[in-house]
Amino acid sequence: MPDATNHPEPTVEQSVEAETARLTVRGELTEAARRPLVRVLTDLLLAHGPLQRVELHVAGVTFMNSAGMAVLVQVQRMAAPRGIEVVLVAPPAAVIRPLQLSGLWHRFPMVDVPEGLQPGDAGS
Repeated sequence: MPDATNHPEPTVEQSVEAETARLTVRGELTEAARRPLVRVLTDLLLAHGPLQRVELHVAGVTFMNSAGMAVLVQVQRMAAPRGIEVVLVAPPAAVIRPLQLSGLWHRFPMVDVPEGLQPGDAGS
């Protein structure tokens, strides 16, 4: 029986254009994602001029559990004191459904949400 806690670290790619940082996450969004996401965001916050927005491109996320949701909240908490908005871009059902079930989807602005997965349709 495979160990459910042994999730591989996802890949995180970054780019910055003007005051927007784009982080593309592929793979599973679990506790294993904490280190690469926090490291990349910390580097961006220290190395670049003032950012206004961090876009998390999560279309390539295949699975997210409660630890992955905690990572998203941590990223948001790192950005908030600097007035940086964290936006989820093209979130698949694997990201939206856990956020809906937990009530956390209210915390995250989302763009390019696939039709039929609009969290705002649930009555925000």
